Amino acid sequence: MSLNKDAHDVIIRPIVSEKSYTRIDTNGQYTFEVQPTANKTEIKLAIEQIFGVKVAKVNTLNLKGKTRRTRAGIGKRKDTKRAIVTLREGTIDIFTAAL
Repeated sequence: MSLNKDAHDVIIRPIVSEKSYTRIDTNGQYTFEVQPTANKTEIKLAIEQIFGVKVAKVNTLNLKGKTRRTRAGIGKRKDTKRAIVTLREGTIDIFTAAL
């Protein structure tokens, strides 16, 4: 990781949804919201440092925020970046882990 990034700055939060639970149960893949400027290497190192597991693969996707109409005009949700992490060994308990 670069000198000014901490592992907890790279990983924002785990994604808790039905689809992410399905990925955990079937493929052992965990989904996290990450910093938009983070690359795959930084994400891998951060996950390994925080949770103490071995990462096999990291896939990333950029999600564009939806445009919504409001009373004041048109608003926009923020753009986010997600990382889907496949583990080589070990598991992550996303509810008890300290992020």
